[in-house]
Amino acid sequence: MEGISRRGLLASTASTFVLAGLLPGARLTAATPTAAPATGPVADTEWRHYAADQANTRYSPLAQINAENFNDLQIAWTFKTDSLGARKEYQFESTPLLIKGRLFTTAGSRRACVSLDAATGELVWMHRLDEGRRALNSPRQLSGHGCSYWTDGTRERILYVTTGYQLVSLDANTGIPDPAFGTNGVVDLKKDFDQEIDLVNSDVGLHATPLVARNVVVVGAAHTAGDVPATRKNVKGYVRGFDVATGRRKWIFHTIPRKGEFGYETWLNGDADEAGNGGVWAEMSADEELGLVYIPVEQPTGDEMGMYRRGNALFGETLLALDIDTGVRKWHYQMEHHGLWDRDLPCAPILCDIPHKGRIVKALAQPTKQAFLFVLDRTNGKPLWPIIERKVEKGDVPGEWYSPTQPIPSKPPAYDRQGIGIDDLIDFTPELRAAAVEFVKDYKIGPIYTPPVLSRPGRWGTIALPGVQGGTNWPGGSYDPDSFTVYVYSKTQPALLGIIANEDPAVSDFSYVHGVAGNKPRPQISMGAELPPGAFRGPPPAPKAAPGQKAPSRPPAFLTVEGLPIIKPPYGRITAIDLSKGDISWQVAHGETPDDIRNHPKLKGLKIPRTGRPGNLGPLATKTLVICGEAGFYTNEYGVRGAMLRAYDKATGEEKGAVYMSAPQSGSPMTYMLKGKQYIVVAIGGGNYSAELVAYRLPGKA
Repeated sequence: MEGISRRGLLASTASTFVLAGLLPGARLTAATPTAAPATGPVADTEWRHYAADQANTRYSPLAQINAENFNDLQIAWTFKTDSLGARKEYQFESTPLLIKGRLFTTAGSRRACVSLDAATGELVWMHRLDEGRRALNSPRQLSGHGCSYWTDGTRERILYVTTGYQLVSLDANTGIPDPAFGTNGVVDLKKDFDQEIDLVNSDVGLHATPLVARNVVVVGAAHTAGDVPATRKNVKGYVRGFDVATGRRKWIFHTIPRKGEFGYETWLNGDADEAGNGGVWAEMSADEELGLVYIPVEQPTGDEMGMYRRGNALFGETLLALDIDTGVRKWHYQMEHHGLWDRDLPCAPILCDIPHKGRIVKALAQPTKQAFLFVLDRTNGKPLWPIIERKVEKGDVPGEWYSPTQPIPSKPPAYDRQGIGIDDLIDFTPELRAAAVEFVKDYKIGPIYTPPVLSRPGRWGTIALPGVQGGTNWPGGSYDPDSFTVYVYSKTQPALLGIIANEDPAVSDFSYVHGVAGNKPRPQISMGAELPPGAFRGPPPAPKAAPGQKAPSRPPAFLTVEGLPIIKPPYGRITAIDLSKGDISWQVAHGETPDDIRNHPKLKGLKIPRTGRPGNLGPLATKTLVICGEAGFYTNEYGVRGAMLRAYDKATGEEKGAVYMSAPQSGSPMTYMLKGKQYIVVAIGGGNYSAELVAYRLPGKA
């Protein structure tokens, strides 16, 4: 483990370990605490929340690292997570916190919580719970998105949710569980849940950080991805608020309403009684002054099938504003009605105060998988610009219910392509365009809300764009308060949505599930919140023909032409959206052109502009720059394989610098000033490169 001194490792209480500097001959004792690093000069800054603040802006006013010197950045330290679990991790999605010279994050395949010296990356303490089968059965594995911080000015606590869905409160100085919180520092989130569930095998977990506001810890719930759900009667993903000091449950909000509760009438035939999911797997944001927490809710069970959740079915795909102290609903806005495209709300809304019609409005901006930015008044949920209900097409799946309309914001415009037409197809050469036109004849294409259809030979399903991961996914965006601008990454990557009859009750109790004609439905296996960055959800290969029989008709394995994506680039982009006007200021392709495109024989001799790359990325905004790493590997002109951390001018989108990373960005970057030096820290990993935190700073003494 890089950055770890051999000065001394002392064992601890329970499963917490502390590294302490020891004088020669000193004895190791369990009572020896680690001293908190000395507070630096006044210029030191902190990063107290997952995305910098409760408003989820992922913004810092720091400017020591700027356009003139970004290319001079050097690695200050690295921290490998290989030993934090029984196996290495390659999908490291965390963003660390920085408080008083200490970094705090979750890490490793067992989801340990660690404290690091922010100047050196040295391990200060580590805590983990060994949860056995409970953790192994969890739908949300690996290290998660990080942890949260609370202080009353004297006590300091770090809170995180384990793989097995337990909320832990640790002393920030020692990593020792708080004995006053829950039971020995732990609250079992599978209990006191307003439903009886199996403590070991139930389908519920969480990747997101708990949100701390007004001495309340708000915790959501997540489930296995649901395109082939095992059951329509899954665990219900209620959201709860707990007292931060004691762990006592203060409130619970039923995201799937019970009979007699608001929203129950939006479900037809009492479907809410048996429906599951409806969790909050994304990050949340809060406005302590207004006393509101903003909750982005996913769909009820069935990502692309809604036959058991008929009606608009609140609070699916809805942004909820709840009272922080009581959990009472103050307002809600449903951003997709009865969704059939797996476009649950993926990230926290960004809270921002913006000029609008001659006054400053307390607003929020919600990025979405469909690449709309919904801009609402965060005091009451009313749109700042009209959102129009437009008629949409119905599908052909038996027993399905289809919403007649979907909400379309008039401003800002969509920040990525929506739906597929001929003009969206690959056009590097006329031959490739002609092949793509021929290819899509066997699929249904159309506008963004073209529904999934029954899969059959000659019409294998609907090609959806954006695909099931967006658009924008869990990292969300960032916000510059000086220019009232949101910066958001999105990917342009299609997905095939086909529906097939299910004749195997051992796989699912749904009558129809996601799949491709000629293939048996496969049980969904979820090892994380989403597929890894760059992964493709396409049809599985068809079974081979029996000897002497003709091979069955089947679709290609991927949505490609000659091994190239069927749609034209860019495949990943960063967009700047001016909220004072509701317009796009600039847009750039983000990410180097993939090797298999740059080196493709059909493209030999062609000059192809940078295509960008698809992934799940979050940009960081500073005083002058927008900073974001690439998704996926590429090989540079020196034959070195890796990825780049890129910086763009905040006002124009012009690239100002790029530094090498050994692997793609897997968690969103953060920044801080410590002892006169600005650091940028980002989680990387993927391919055959295991998870690592990397800290960059300018050359010179720390």
